[in-house]
This record gives sequence, structure tokens and C-alpha cells, in this order.
Amino acid sequence: LLVAAWLKKIFGDHPIPQYEVNARTTEILHHLSERNRIRDRDVHLVIEDLKQKASEYEAEAKHLQSLLIESVNFSPANLSSTGSRYLNALVDSAVALETKDTSLASFIPAVNDLTSDLFRIKSKNEEIKLELAKLEKNLTATLVLEKCLREDLKKAELHLSMERAKVDNRLQNTGFLKAKSEEFRFGIRTAEEQLSARGMDASLSHQSLVALSEKLAELKRQTIPLKKKLESYLDLMPNPSLAQVKIEEAKRELDTIEAELTKKVDMMEL
Repeated sequence: LLVAAWLKKIFGDHPIPQYEVNARTTEILHHLSERNRIRDRDVHLVIEDLKQKASEYEAEAKHLQSLLIESVNFSPANLSSTGSRYLNALVDSAVALETKDTSLASFIPAVNDLTSDLFRIKSKNEEIKLELAKLEKNLTATLVLEKCLREDLKKAELHLSMERAKVDNRLQNTGFLKAKSEEFRFGIRTAEEQLSARGMDASLSHQSLVALSEKLAELKRQTIPLKKKLESYLDLMPNPSLAQVKIEEAKRELDTIEAELTKKVDMMEL
């Protein structure tokens, strides 16, 4: 019932919108009605307080006006147009400065407070200007950095594209070389098969020649200590006959090795 009465009070002559009636909606509407009732009460109290203050101010104004008329026989109605403007300006200034009256004792502190507020606002504005200048400087530096990064990115992309082209070229060359290698290997195999069919000695094949070349290099390496040994015999002086025998033996061994080397070399040249 309380909720229905509150809704009727809120909507007045307008129809109340349809809503689902259940415990939840009833609870919500009851809560809203209570909050609205408390707010209306507070607003009413504020209005009554303002009405009372207005009455007090009006009574005070009438009292001051009567005192002014009684003391100096002065009335605002007797003022000239210029005086009325000054009086209105004085009243407007008091209202703007929120003073309790138009006396100097009220105006001076209000003006001082207003001046302090003005200096504080100016100081705050200066701080804001400095902060804005700092932000503009940082923004400029950020924009310059962004521009440099974009240029570096373009250079990196160009370098990457060039390197990719080089890699692709190398891959093509590698494929070409592999194809040529297979072609040469096939040609060598075909030539060896043809030579073998014609009765060529197997020892003269490519693999055999490579093996003979390696063996020749090994034999040359083995002759080095023999030559050094022969040179040591040539330096012997105490027994000429024995030295001569050793020399002859070394010569014969060296001749044998050289003959074998010559034979192998001749076979390789064929």
C-alpha cells in the first residue's frame, strides 16, 4: 500500500507504468520510496531554513533602513540615478564577495581573500604552463624518436629485402651447381663405363688415379727421412769403406723408390 501510494504521488494524474509485481520489485520500490521520503524531508528543511534566513535578512534590512532614515534622514528613494547606480554596485559587490554587509571591515578581508585566490590561480596557471611546456618538449622528442625509428625500420626492411635477394640468388646458384655436379658425375660414370667396355685398365679410373695420387704423396713423405738419413751418412768420415757401403745401399733404396714413383707418375699421366 505504501508503495502504491508513493507511485501515485510521484506520477500524479499520469498512469503508472506496468511492472512485474513480486517480492524483489516491491522491495526495490519500497527502498526507493524511503530514500525519496528522506530526500523530500531534507529539501523541505532546507527550504524552511532559507525562508527563515530570508525573513531575518528582510527584517534586518528594514531595521537598518529605518535607522538610516532616522539618523541622517536618508532614503534610497531620495537618491539620484548616479547614487542609485553606486548603491546597486555596492550591493552587487557585497553579494559577489559574499560579505555579511557593505562595511569596509567586510569588504577588505573579502577583497584580500579574492586577491589571494587570484594569485593562487595565477601560480597554478604558471605550473600548468610549465607542465604543458615539458609535455610539449617530451612530445617533440617522442615524435623525433618515432621518425628515426620509422627510418631505421625502412632501412632494415630494405636491407632485409636485399639480403633475401642474395640468398635467393645463392640458392639458385647452389641448385645450378648441384645440377652441374650431377651432370659431371654422370658424364664421368658414362666415360668410365665406355672405357671399361673398351678394355681400359681399372687402375686408370678416376678413383684409382685419386688413390694413386694420395699414395704418391705418402711415398714422397716417406722419402724425406730416407734423404735425411742419406745426408747423415754422407757426413760420416771415420770409416770410408763402411760409409761407402751404406751410401750405396741408400742410393739403391732411393733409386728403387724413385723408379716406383716415376712409374706411378707415368701411369697417372696416361
